[in-house]
Amino acid sequence: MSNNIFSKLPKKLSKRPAWLVVFSLATMLWGVSAKSSDFVYRPNNPSFGGDAFNSAHLLGLAERQNKHKDTGSSAASRYGNTPADQFVRQLQNRMLSSLSQQVNEAIFGENAAEAGRIVFGDQVISFNRGLEGVHLVIENTADGSQTEITVPTLQVQ
Repeated sequence: MSNNIFSKLPKKLSKRPAWLVVFSLATMLWGVSAKSSDFVYRPNNPSFGGDAFNSAHLLGLAERQNKHKDTGSSAASRYGNTPADQFVRQLQNRMLSSLSQQVNEAIFGENAAEAGRIVFGDQVISFNRGLEGVHLVIENTADGSQTEITVPTLQVQ
């Protein structure tokens, strides 16, 4: 009898190469110890619950893939930024502010009227005081468009 470890195996197994037996035993042991876990989806985009540190990276990728160029549709490019353009805009804003103060005084001032009409260029502002509030109609006579607003009034009890 030899001291070979394969001498103790049955005759049928001892005729197979040793590596095949070792491989078979390892496969059986590995199959027993295999574990699995649930598949969990984790989004990358922080807008959908992903990691917030991915936002700069994803924004950079999107900007590199963007093939559209800015056509100058921002407010700064639509309106000129020369001093003359800025002056005209400020003048228009002040005139509209003065008009809104006059409308406010006519409707809510000390000598408030029940109804009235204020004309400013192509704009006609009509107001009528009712039980629920003041009804305003702003009409553009140039194109015929109208905007209606109802301003609720405070009632002291």
